[in-house]
Amino acid sequence: MSNWNTYFVRFKQYLQLEKSLSKNSIEAYSDDLTKLMHYSELFLNNQSPEKFTYKQLIKCIEWLSDLGISASSQARVISGIKAFYKFLVLENDIASSPADLIEGPKLARKLPIYLSVEEIDKMLSCIDKNTPEGERNVSMLETLYSCGLRVSELVNLKISDLHLKEDYIKITGKGNKERLVPIGLSGKKMINQYLKHTRIHIPIKKGNEDYVYLNRRGTKLSRIMIFYIIKSLVEKTGIKKKLSPHTFRHSFATHLVEGGADLRAVQEMLGHESITTTEIYTHLDKHYLRENILSYHPRNKKGN
Repeated sequence: MSNWNTYFVRFKQYLQLEKSLSKNSIEAYSDDLTKLMHYSELFLNNQSPEKFTYKQLIKCIEWLSDLGISASSQARVISGIKAFYKFLVLENDIASSPADLIEGPKLARKLPIYLSVEEIDKMLSCIDKNTPEGERNVSMLETLYSCGLRVSELVNLKISDLHLKEDYIKITGKGNKERLVPIGLSGKKMINQYLKHTRIHIPIKKGNEDYVYLNRRGTKLSRIMIFYIIKSLVEKTGIKKKLSPHTFRHSFATHLVEGGADLRAVQEMLGHESITTTEIYTHLDKHYLRENILSYHPRNKKGN
């Protein structure tokens, strides 16, 4: 781990001093490198980064894809890994970059995958709520779906951001922009149960006192851990969709639009900078309507 820490420090210094990148950009690159480190810890006995081969990097990308990370997120990680290995070449740590030949996934604009209400209920019902982790996981997924959060917003959610008596939570989104998101009865109930029955018994490590969702060691959860939890639930339920934490956000927005919610209100709740980003859910709604018309209209039934 110490070897990785040294590379993290050097790479951050390079990005800050030589590339003059913003704090948010540096954090994004660090997040990309963290994924590579996790892969090394899990599958390569904590192999140091300069020993990675092209094939191992490809396997890492495939692993991220299997976890349900979207094509755009994979492209982001590949970009970060390429930048890191370019830095190692500049620093003469390696002779050539094993990342040079990696190609990013094609980023066709397609309709996001979402879950039906029944599928969400199915996933939640297969969690063992009698265990501390189970009660926490139900609360997390209910909050993801009830509030349409990004996974980073979920893991960074703080107790001081909860205003449950007023039926909303405060979210710090991209670019540190804050927004208020309404939370319904089910979401409030699950958060309160987790706080009162589970979290209260966790020995919390210093610096993590205000985070809502903690692991058993008393520190906030990692984004990758949320991917693992959802992947495990998909396997248990047998749902044949490629799911990620973002699927719950897509489901939140889709169900609102299908229910007739104002697009500007949905944009506000999702924290989208532009209404154009939110408009994809109107296309999805039209796709949903089209499929229903083709399926149920008497003129489209076989035999006519």
